[in-house]
Amino acid sequence: MATNNKFNVSRRNFIKVTAATTAAVSTMSLGSCNVEKVPAPMKRKFGKHDFMVTTFGLGGQASLQWTAEGLDPVPIILKAFDLGINYFDTSNLYAGSQLNFNKAFKKLNLIPGEESYNEELRNSIWLTSKTGMRWGKPGWPEREGVVNWSNGESVQCAVDDVKRSLTQLFGDGSGNYPEGAYLDMVLIHTLHNEAEIDVLYEGLETPLDPTGNFGALVALRDLRDGTNLTGMNPKNEKLIKHIGFSGHNNPPAMIDMIQRDEWGILEGMLIAINANDRLMFNMQHNVIPVAEAKGMGIIGMKTFADAALYHKEPTWSNKPEHVYMEVGKPGLPSRPLVEYSLTTPGVHTLIIGIGHIDDDPMKCQLVQNFYACQIEPDGLTADERVKIEQMAAGVKNGKTNYFQMGKEEFIAGPRMLKKEEKDGKNLVKWQTAYAGDEPLSHYEVLIDGQLAGKVEHSPQLLKSKPFVFETEKTSSEFLVAAVDKAGNRMETKLV
Repeated sequence: MATNNKFNVSRRNFIKVTAATTAAVSTMSLGSCNVEKVPAPMKRKFGKHDFMVTTFGLGGQASLQWTAEGLDPVPIILKAFDLGINYFDTSNLYAGSQLNFNKAFKKLNLIPGEESYNEELRNSIWLTSKTGMRWGKPGWPEREGVVNWSNGESVQCAVDDVKRSLTQLFGDGSGNYPEGAYLDMVLIHTLHNEAEIDVLYEGLETPLDPTGNFGALVALRDLRDGTNLTGMNPKNEKLIKHIGFSGHNNPPAMIDMIQRDEWGILEGMLIAINANDRLMFNMQHNVIPVAEAKGMGIIGMKTFADAALYHKEPTWSNKPEHVYMEVGKPGLPSRPLVEYSLTTPGVHTLIIGIGHIDDDPMKCQLVQNFYACQIEPDGLTADERVKIEQMAAGVKNGKTNYFQMGKEEFIAGPRMLKKEEKDGKNLVKWQTAYAGDEPLSHYEVLIDGQLAGKVEHSPQLLKSKPFVFETEKTSSEFLVAAVDKAGNRMETKLV
């Protein structure tokens, strides 16, 4: 097993490595590179967690899920470990992905309870899986707009998903998992809308009734804390360490998900972020700042738009032919796309699915993406980021992010504007506005058409704590304008 003291190439030199990954940088060849010569991976503090995460995380899809005939995905996982990568992503919905990790974990001595178990190695990595179930207990009612994804009869709620993940990753795949098996994080998979959030927070925002039903969050909290408030953890097991969610599409819903968390349950977020983000209802000026301000670990995904920036039509992948097997392509190198995602403020690590590995480092997706991820958060200038956006926008007329809400659904202006009277004063309150192409700067409050004051914008952490402007003036007309850093105004009037 590789350790950091074996890496012997200077950071200055390895940053220069190139192939189809690199644009407008040195053409120095990597030569006969192997993992014995690759430098230690760059790491960043993972939100508020006491964990330094590698900037490159191994995604659980691509060939780990849709495995082409004749391809063995296990060496991909093993090589990722050998490179020193310490963040690993999978899901209970990713076909054989978890079983492929199981095969690799057996080779790496990561099965708890076995004589050769390497507990130190297990504690050095962060393993995340996901659940598509919104409910915390079987027998849930149908709700309009609420999508529950299961894996057949064995998965009827989020708790079942966790246990199925553990048996596939560490156990026999048939329902049994060893004592000491755990997941570092479980994500609520692909949040869609407010209706799903309402379900997820049942038992938290509403009284918890173990004889009835409740959302996934309160049940997952039991598995995290070793409690049994829901009745779904009778053995008081601690099977997960952290809880989070993922999202591709709906920034307003994702913000709502974070702002409704009054209990500090959510500690991680997996989010779609790539160079075409600002062509859509963007993540980088809306959701990501809120999650960052809350101290959540933030994982980026969809850097290549699920291969839509390359060979595939803009639609969900579902077969091996959809997996991209090259390293970039002429005119669209992969490296700047990776660098864009990782220099988006707030992003700590980036999961990338791997189609194949190769003995030739110039053709090896794993090695080339590893090198591309060795970049500091401020490693690109604003102008360089714009140039990458321009390059990506030329692919399929910029219509690559099929999974992301469009700008046409953008809601302008401060939301839920209202006035309250307290102690003879007027309090004007509002929920955060959403940002357009540029980040928000401040809010201007106008009373009867006159500027009464300004309120600086900062990420709103809780829905229960809106922006507030206090005035002694009485009026029939209040207007609040959100102003972004380019000077654009978005107004909301209260009459």
